[in-house]
Amino acid sequence: MKVMIFVCGEGLGHTSRCISLARELTSAGHTVHFGAYGYSADFIESKGYLVHRIPSEVTLVGKAGTLNLKRSILATFKRGQFLSIIKITRLLKRIKPDAVISDSYYIGVMSAKARSIPTHLIINQSSMEQFFMQEGISSRIVGELVKKFYSGIFKRIDGIIIPDFPIPHTICRRNLEFEKDILDKVLYSGPLIGKEYEEVDELDLKKPHILSTLGGFGYREPIFRKVIQAAEMDKEINYTLLSGPNVDPSIFESLPKNVKVLEFIDDQFPYLKSSNIVIAPGGHSTMMEAFSFGVPMITFPDMNHTEQQNNSWAVEEDGLGKKLDYSTSPEKILSTIQEILQDSKYRDNTFELKTAAKELNGPTAICKMLESELRDNERDEGKKRTKIAAIGRLRKKISVKKSY
Repeated sequence: MKVMIFVCGEGLGHTSRCISLARELTSAGHTVHFGAYGYSADFIESKGYLVHRIPSEVTLVGKAGTLNLKRSILATFKRGQFLSIIKITRLLKRIKPDAVISDSYYIGVMSAKARSIPTHLIINQSSMEQFFMQEGISSRIVGELVKKFYSGIFKRIDGIIIPDFPIPHTICRRNLEFEKDILDKVLYSGPLIGKEYEEVDELDLKKPHILSTLGGFGYREPIFRKVIQAAEMDKEINYTLLSGPNVDPSIFESLPKNVKVLEFIDDQFPYLKSSNIVIAPGGHSTMMEAFSFGVPMITFPDMNHTEQQNNSWAVEEDGLGKKLDYSTSPEKILSTIQEILQDSKYRDNTFELKTAAKELNGPTAICKMLESELRDNERDEGKKRTKIAAIGRLRKKISVKKSY
């Protein structure tokens, strides 16, 4: 089976989960082609996969850490990016895949369906119109148009993959809304993460240990420094803080002995496995990684980022961690860390999700689904050819009789 995977390159979360799926497909003997752009394409190529450079789909617009989705959509239309469907259609004509998986890259979906290729969409958010509901009448109109667009896509494709735990434990559940006739198409596959728990070596880190992936740049720098201040108040708790790409850790001077600041690292899983708590924004992929490794979270969702806010509410609601905000004091951060370390319910709840993630085995579930659908399609195509041949023979007999 030849599979084309299209990846939305706005953030490495989409990329990492698609690499996880590609690894499973190739190990099962299938051929994988990637369609990607920007640093996402570079990252996939570094993992040894075949990548076709494709146009970016969305132009992100915003400032001070706040995404303006309305302006992003308008900017995307102005750039004429949706005309890129012609380029993607030509790519599919050349590759001739048996199936297409598109992670939030809608041009890939439209192009694949135009060529009648079995197509599945990976998403962790379906109710995108909520970005517009507080923006006035004109924005609500845009929101309705956006809803009609993706609702139409959902009806045309063969399946929707949610890389999350099944209901009621779905972390992104507040960001999902499907019409009744779509529900049969939805597969809650389980998390798609880069490495399995058993294949990661634990680091020799002093415990208890806190891993922060907030990054130390831009609008997140103040909360990054608050975590350092919280660390100074209790030297028995140890921290590894990832400062993010393009940030020199040396700018954080006079660090307490229980804090280590590192640059962005390609493989965070050893630190994840070796930590008692993860401090992070509200991104879905990081949450799936943490809970698949049984680690509770403290989340700092970006301001006015509805998706991250909703994910973080679910984390707190399910007893998997705590949701804080950018106004939180260092004292409150420390008390929250101490609460999670001392209350066993957080570790127990995340351990259950770790067990569930292993049993679900998201990449394998998707691979088997694609294989099953391909067999069904081939069987249906065989029946169709047999029926056409039978009709042809019948017409030939009738023609012979008429000649007499």
